Amino acid sequence: MNTLVIYEDDGFHHLLPLTYWRTVCELRTGYGSLYEHTLQALGGGSRFEEVLVWCRPELAGVAAGRFEHPINRHASHERALLINARLLMTEPPKDGPTPAVQWHHERPIVIQADADLATQLTPELLLDPSASRRILAHLPTFEFLAAPRLVGYPWDLVHANPEMLHLGWRQLGEPADLAGRICEGVHILNRRAVHVGDSSTIKPGVVLDAENGPIYIGRGVTISPNTSIEGPCYIGDGTLIQPGSALRDAISIGRRCKVGGELESSIIHGFSNKQHDGFLGHSYVAEWVNLAADTVNSDLKNTYGNVRVPINGVEVDSGQMFVGLTIGDHSKTGIGQMFPTGAVVGFGCNIATCEFAPKFVPSFTWLTGKGASPYAPDRCLDIARRVMDRRQTAPTPAEEAWFMWLPTYARQFEKTPA
Repeated sequence: MNTLVIYEDDGFHHLLPLTYWRTVCELRTGYGSLYEHTLQALGGGSRFEEVLVWCRPELAGVAAGRFEHPINRHASHERALLINARLLMTEPPKDGPTPAVQWHHERPIVIQADADLATQLTPELLLDPSASRRILAHLPTFEFLAAPRLVGYPWDLVHANPEMLHLGWRQLGEPADLAGRICEGVHILNRRAVHVGDSSTIKPGVVLDAENGPIYIGRGVTISPNTSIEGPCYIGDGTLIQPGSALRDAISIGRRCKVGGELESSIIHGFSNKQHDGFLGHSYVAEWVNLAADTVNSDLKNTYGNVRVPINGVEVDSGQMFVGLTIGDHSKTGIGQMFPTGAVVGFGCNIATCEFAPKFVPSFTWLTGKGASPYAPDRCLDIARRVMDRRQTAPTPAEEAWFMWLPTYARQFEKTPA
């Protein structure tokens, strides 16, 4: 097989607001992104002469600055393997006939293309389910993946997190290694399942409990005194865990976050702050989010029933008993902010109501106890630059242009509940 293509389909809109600021394959669970899991399952991509990422054309400029591989370029070889970006890949696909396709929930998830088919496939076509079906319907079907898992909604990433955390540990070769500084007074349960990276510091009173799953702590991480961490858990490079924190039941934290309080079964994508007391459970927090002191969310209804989640403002039955907060990039809360079960907050919001927020907050909303008003994108971007500068980074010109157009883009998808 000469070309690997990881492509978006129309399912990205059920993953909003998390996919406003990134392609689907950049979403994370376990130790990395869906993109990284796909490459891992395919042996790192080394068996392919080229690797391409296909995404929404409007995101191509932003994506070009984030991937080492070309964006939306046509396959230049005679054969191509196309993998749906929403697939949670844990094993390589089986070899099959060429051309052939595997369908799942009426969407193509794996396509093995010959030269003729490869010339017909484009990023735009695979984003259109009707157009893709017209091109692919005549192909032989083949079960490349025996039990495919397609990420449909944000909570799918959270609920996959325990399994993916265990898988990530195994894929790294169970790297039990205490390379950082372990202070006197640290307690480690099941040392064989704990990794502490170079330049990390684990301070007195910390409990690393890996009896129920491995704990992976990256490079340059600080775990402050009297913190309890239960595995499985992944903490990315440069992250700070504040004193007295409690992390349990499958936590995945990306790079350079600041985290405190009580966290359960959640993903923090990266570069976000939840430094203070307050509960965060079964939630997905995107990048450049700041959750102020005593921000809390509910992840369980008093009835113990299925949680309904307002995806783009339209409620969807999650089929899950536990679903917490989904909050988009560059959003912030005020002190004491509360979120109901299954709440969704869009991109670029500022919420300070001192009471329960609405279950759905549209992107670019400034919400206080006095009501809601539009949040001007230029003002939001100015604050984003300041926030990013504190992490010694800055938006690219493509990201700034995309940021300013996002309010218009979001209106295509978001419906404010009546």
